[in-house]
Amino acid sequence: MNWSDFQELCKKQLEMCKVKPGETVIVLSQGNDRLDYADAFVAAARKLGAESFNVRLGNTASVLNGPALTEVGINPLVGNKAAIEALKKADLVIDLVFLLWSDEQHQIQKAGARVLTCIEPPELLKQMFPTEDQRRRVELSHDLLKAAKKMHITSKAGTDVTYDLGHFPVVSQYGYTDEPGRWDMWPSGFLFTAGAPTGVNGKVVIDAGDIIAAPFRSYVNTPIHVTIREGMITAIEGGVDAEMMRSYLSGFNDPRAYGISHIGWGINENVNWTTMKQTLRSLSQEARAFYGNVMFATGPNTELGGDNDTPAHMDIPLRNCSVFLDEKPILVDGEFTVPELIVKH
Repeated sequence: MNWSDFQELCKKQLEMCKVKPGETVIVLSQGNDRLDYADAFVAAARKLGAESFNVRLGNTASVLNGPALTEVGINPLVGNKAAIEALKKADLVIDLVFLLWSDEQHQIQKAGARVLTCIEPPELLKQMFPTEDQRRRVELSHDLLKAAKKMHITSKAGTDVTYDLGHFPVVSQYGYTDEPGRWDMWPSGFLFTAGAPTGVNGKVVIDAGDIIAAPFRSYVNTPIHVTIREGMITAIEGGVDAEMMRSYLSGFNDPRAYGISHIGWGINENVNWTTMKQTLRSLSQEARAFYGNVMFATGPNTELGGDNDTPAHMDIPLRNCSVFLDEKPILVDGEFTVPELIVKH
């Protein structure tokens, strides 16, 4: 995609975010990373009559490591009070460094700025561009999840796990943000919540063909059997893939790395479970959002208001699962059963 086309795509995104004349749009970047993105967003914001500039930080700690997110919560804003204060005064912050799971992002949101993270390649931003119908389906899913007290997930591979709900809020991601203090990520198309701290029990089988989106950005070759008791992983069994998962988590020397984080599902019909294989430059947002996946995650829960801030985070989209909310089926074998959530491919 040439720069002019990308600038127009960024302008279209800012219009979805309801950027108005006189607003302040600050783009946060780091070193030489994504400077073309920063230029495109600044130019697009100015076309819409907003005041816009790039806050460019030095080459300090980053969670972005090539085509993978190796850990979370570490970011170059830590200790930079001047930059944080500037970002808190913005109407919209474009985050090109990945602030998610950080106290710094929470401060910016609490000040009223809306925040949009954008770190994926342009071709994926275009392919997964948000739509109003996707927002409708995310918000409908949000309402279903918010009203439920228990989630039960099963699969033919052997998953059988329950989550006691209602302790944490539901976070919706539909790919743009037009409300003060709200965060989203472009591209996106999913939602999540978390079980009560000791309210997740059972077994999750990460089957061959499922995806460890973060940190490995890889497809599983041999099933991984994960046993969960009172919100903590107590066993990880299987072949080489299980060994890799055990090695990653044990490397943090942090018992909180074994905590269960968020759970939810994807609704974006413009990608599928093979898209990550075809988009080698991505950081796997397509895997998190593909239509009908169940996104199982471990590690931090601070984005939901919890106190587990371990940097050890695994996002694992699962295929072919059945999801029941208070015994009502939402997904059966990876297919939505709620008519308002079904998209004909």
